[in-house]
Amino acid sequence: MQLINTNFPNDKYINNNSNNFNSLQALILVPTRELALQISSNVKEIGKYLNVQCMVSTGGTDLKEDIHRLRNHNSPVHVVVGTPGRVLDLSSRGVMNLKYCGIIVLDEADKLLSQDFKSTVEQIIECLPMNRQIMLFSATFPSDVRKFKEKYINNAVMKNLMEELTLFGVTQYYTYIEEKLKLNCLHTLFQKLEINQTIIFCNTTKRVKLLAKKIIEMGMSCYFIHAGMEQADRNKVFHDFRNNACRCLVSTDLMTRGIDVPNVNVVFNFDFPKNSETYLHRIGRSGRFGHLGIAISFITDDDLQNYYIIKKELDTDIEPMPQNIDRNKYVI
Repeated sequence: MQLINTNFPNDKYINNNSNNFNSLQALILVPTRELALQISSNVKEIGKYLNVQCMVSTGGTDLKEDIHRLRNHNSPVHVVVGTPGRVLDLSSRGVMNLKYCGIIVLDEADKLLSQDFKSTVEQIIECLPMNRQIMLFSATFPSDVRKFKEKYINNAVMKNLMEELTLFGVTQYYTYIEEKLKLNCLHTLFQKLEINQTIIFCNTTKRVKLLAKKIIEMGMSCYFIHAGMEQADRNKVFHDFRNNACRCLVSTDLMTRGIDVPNVNVVFNFDFPKNSETYLHRIGRSGRFGHLGIAISFITDDDLQNYYIIKKELDTDIEPMPQNIDRNKYVI
């Protein structure tokens, strides 16, 4: 994880604007609603003794509810956790007042500063006061983040914890396999491993739905999730899986961004990822909260080039999967 920040908004600015305490003071931007819900629950827990009011504002939900909440002056909102598109929409309508919002956090900054979100994020920043504080949190630091840093926070303080935290507690394995044998291999591993919960990653929505169907036919409980689903369905799947209602979740890379499910001790790359950033985020779903976990990647001939590139870029050991995996490496 990397943290980049500027100085805190100065006290003189805050003290000279008494309305600031009844206005939005911090904005946390995230790429997905699932992550927004998770972070907002943490904010509420941390801020409950200070009476900090936090709301979630993301696309795919009722806009009128957000407008009503922000206009309720009897209970002003101090922190908003939201996705960039919805936040910019509310700001453009004059509903979300960013005038006194001195703190903005970009969680999963590498994703937020990719082409999908960058323009929207920059428009939001232009609505903030000049002496704002910008904080970026990311497990990777690609060129998009570097360019943003140079433009907006060239006096940044940088905390790099990656050397001590990267893949800590996660043992990585691969199995070299033909595409047609993947399903049988997965079935065998389900029987051999002591899986509490597992997330199985595929590269396309079509593959996610097909694999989930096959796993159910094996007699396993299984959910699936992808960005093309209705938001209400995504919310239910994430909530139920996080509360241990199901053992398996098949997912696209939607579930790679900061989602914490404490009981996940095994991650499968049923389809091997295309780049090191995706690989790192995927296997990081295991071994959360100081627990141990394993990540198993299925590699075909078509994946070999990506495998060697990712291994080199991350400078990490991905071992051949042994006949028997030591349970002490992953059993919670």
